[in-house]
Amino acid sequence: MGRLSRLAAGCAGVMVAVFGILHTFDAGSAPEDPRGTPAMALIPAGLALLLQVVPVSGVPAGRLRAGTAAFLALSATGAAATALGGAPATAVATALAGLALACLDLRVPRRSGGIAFRVADPLLLGAAIIALVALVPQLFEPAFPPGRGPDSVMPPHLAGALLCLATGTILARPETGPLHTLDDSGPRAAVRRLAPALIAAPIVAALVSAFAARTGVSRPVAAVSTGVILAALALLALLAYLVRTLDDADQRQRHLVAELRERQDFAQTLLQSMNEAVMVLDANYRVIDVNRRWRELTGHDGLPAESPPLPPPGTGGDWLLPRADGTDVPVLATMAAIPDATGTTRGYVATYIDIAERKQAEVALTEHAADLERGNADLAAALAFKNDLTSMLTHDVAQPISSIASLAELLCADWADLPDDIRLELATKIDKNTRRLIKMMNDLQLLFRLDTGTVTARRVPVPLLEVVEAACGTAVDTADVKIVIDEELAALADRGHLTVVVENLLKNAMTHGAPPIHIQAGREAGGTVRLTVQDSGAGIPEDVLPSLFGRFIRGAGLGLFIVRHLIEANGGSVSYEHAEPRGARLLVTLEAAPN
Repeated sequence: MGRLSRLAAGCAGVMVAVFGILHTFDAGSAPEDPRGTPAMALIPAGLALLLQVVPVSGVPAGRLRAGTAAFLALSATGAAATALGGAPATAVATALAGLALACLDLRVPRRSGGIAFRVADPLLLGAAIIALVALVPQLFEPAFPPGRGPDSVMPPHLAGALLCLATGTILARPETGPLHTLDDSGPRAAVRRLAPALIAAPIVAALVSAFAARTGVSRPVAAVSTGVILAALALLALLAYLVRTLDDADQRQRHLVAELRERQDFAQTLLQSMNEAVMVLDANYRVIDVNRRWRELTGHDGLPAESPPLPPPGTGGDWLLPRADGTDVPVLATMAAIPDATGTTRGYVATYIDIAERKQAEVALTEHAADLERGNADLAAALAFKNDLTSMLTHDVAQPISSIASLAELLCADWADLPDDIRLELATKIDKNTRRLIKMMNDLQLLFRLDTGTVTARRVPVPLLEVVEAACGTAVDTADVKIVIDEELAALADRGHLTVVVENLLKNAMTHGAPPIHIQAGREAGGTVRLTVQDSGAGIPEDVLPSLFGRFIRGAGLGLFIVRHLIEANGGSVSYEHAEPRGARLLVTLEAAPN
């Protein structure tokens, strides 16, 4: 179709150029100055039309062809302008056709973004209208009396040449001309369909008028009747076409509305069926729509009155989504912008995934890990206790057992040969080591009770002087102990616990320190009493102080560990400080008994 249309346009250009040459240089009718004849402008116009459809290859050749065609078209416009005084209608029509040829490929983009407007179209329309205005009266000449034909604005042969030039220019660009349209609807299609009927109407009218004149009917009456009938028929045809066009447009609109509604229903169904909570917002962050899952997650029946706090746009992250009852639900939130065709943000889509169960699992896992860590710590403590107990039994318990065994073996083997005093000495040593072993077993039993938390204190007012004197009588030589305690001073504690504490402190002072040992007590501010046991030894080494009150200290037994736990069970505390000028001082603080 494109090649045939261009071929027809090229033929029209050749015909117009030949007609311009013949009419301009006709010896019988040419004026003295051919430059004043409008037909002369048809020569460059026809050549310009021919160049517009000549196929070329390559960009330079195409530019040369377009430039030459534009130059010839403008030359035709200038030549037509010189004949405005003698034949204004012909000159104007020729000038419009020349300008249309010069602007054939010039387009002006529309602001709405539709098809670009071609400048040549209105120019061609003007030239064609002038040519038709000149031709139509000539078609009605048979309807008039002889010698009284209708007047015309230009000769018919020039009008026909101009109409041929306009038609060829339209055919030169069939893909962008006024006959081109993207679909079968719209005003451009209407013009394309009605153009043959509008062009054929005056021709049919002329034929009907000529037939009426040949049949003897009054020529004016035939002309008028024919015009009225044709006008009525044309009006009816136009109205029928417009009604049909409107009906087609209404059907297409209904179809588009139904399709749009179907797509909207599908999008709404898709939105409501999503398992994720979705909230749609406009560019001003106002909530437009939410889905069913969002209402279930937040407890809202409809759209929220105010936009809830929104996550930052970008990738998803943990977020707290507020509920209608004031609580928050942990979610994995994402916020994405919705751009239009130009990239401008039209709205936002916020998506929320409920992760409450995941958070609960994380909390449970964290608690389980903490339990495991505590269990591991308990196991480590139990392992350390076992190791320390084994070490203590190996060192501290094995020594008195070994001594008892060796002394008993010696006593049994040499009983008859040993004097009585040696027998008594050996028996006394066996008794001493046995008591020591019994004391260690009692300490271990108390240690196990302390570890299991079964030791409870029954606190009553206990006179400190009485407890200290009783402990000194059983644990050490009273000559090596100096006691400074008021007889009325009493502490609120378990009497048995306090006795064990004083005995262990005295034993520690005698074993690891040196006499004399000073024991004193007094009332302190805040309703407490302080008991001090100080020896005159070298003091406790610095490297032992961090674990002084620990469970096991090699060579020290369980005394200070038991002291700490018994004092703490009675609501008190125990500490150590260096004595001046030398020695170790252990301080026990207890609640004072009421007077």
